[in-house]
Amino acid sequence: MTSAASPVKFARPALAIGGQDADFAFEASRMMPGWLETQDVSLAFSTYEIGKLFLVGLGADGRLAFSERSFPRAMGLGTHANGFWASSLYQIWRFDNYLAPDARYKTHDALYVPSMAYTTGDVDTHDIHTQDALPLFVATRFNCLAEPVPGKSFRAVWRPPFIDRFAAEDRCHLNGLAMQNGAPRYVTCVSQSNIAEGWREHRRDGGVVMDVASDAVLAGGLSMPHSPRLYGEDLWILQSGTGELGRIDLATGRFDPVCFLPGFARGFAIVGDWAVIGVSLPRDSNKMFSGLALTERLARERAQPRCMIAIVNLKTGDLEHWLRIGGLIAEIYDVVALPGIRHPHLVGLQKDDIRFIINPEQGPAFSTPRPPSETFKPKDP
Repeated sequence: MTSAASPVKFARPALAIGGQDADFAFEASRMMPGWLETQDVSLAFSTYEIGKLFLVGLGADGRLAFSERSFPRAMGLGTHANGFWASSLYQIWRFDNYLAPDARYKTHDALYVPSMAYTTGDVDTHDIHTQDALPLFVATRFNCLAEPVPGKSFRAVWRPPFIDRFAAEDRCHLNGLAMQNGAPRYVTCVSQSNIAEGWREHRRDGGVVMDVASDAVLAGGLSMPHSPRLYGEDLWILQSGTGELGRIDLATGRFDPVCFLPGFARGFAIVGDWAVIGVSLPRDSNKMFSGLALTERLARERAQPRCMIAIVNLKTGDLEHWLRIGGLIAEIYDVVALPGIRHPHLVGLQKDDIRFIINPEQGPAFSTPRPPSETFKPKDP
């Protein structure tokens, strides 16, 4: 099996980004650019091993265009009305599009700027969604769903009933969250363990899907479930330990696999009738990936694992388009869709451009005309 340190070799020339040794390499399926154009969407994805956040869109020539910036341990992503959330080692950043409709920054139709951050501490943030204009996120290290609150790192708003107390112990590896009607509804946990790091002993078949509204376990016997998402009335998840995308039958709790993905699947966005999924290389040196059915399936299929963004048709289960990723990147944590955006640009914190991109609102101080000020005259002594 390919290890994280092994270079990824592509059959056809790939787009390289970086220095002479090509830090990042991308190769897309032939119709991937056309899919982005017809769906009128761009993508964002995170990779925590090298601490990078990437945007993928189309340039003026219709070819794939990339923008990337460094954020330490970039993991969970989520969207809001004007952009997206992105977690880093100890913060959740809000990225806003500073461009007005139809405005351009050079050739870009969106300029995503880290406009504010919530400092949470290192809570191992996983899935992020928006509730009442604020990030609602999975604080995996504390086994809970959480939200920002003034004067504190965060406030816990829900925990699984089998977790008996508030502790920074990552007992069950709560990792995924699906929203319904603007409220948290379904979560995924790698196990129902109530001891520190206990989930690691149950990675093969201890995973569960839970209903936040009722605290009930809806499905069990899963292998490292991640990224629950609602598509219509159906609940979809990634069973990362088997490399499968599938549906959960809410009546029986049965997992119905729909598509096999050749790698560790994690990160899932829905665009129309398609699933956009992050797929990572399993790492032989990491015990978290050992003993999983995914390894056995890859060997049985004589398949090499891949690091890629996979586009799967949810109606057919076909993997129709893909973006293979190489160079220094061996894993993807999360992916989100940016609807209505063709060629986005990302601003980071380490270059001078953030100093000079200023997007003020005039506000009431300047909205009402005032008479000219009188010339200042000093008083007589």
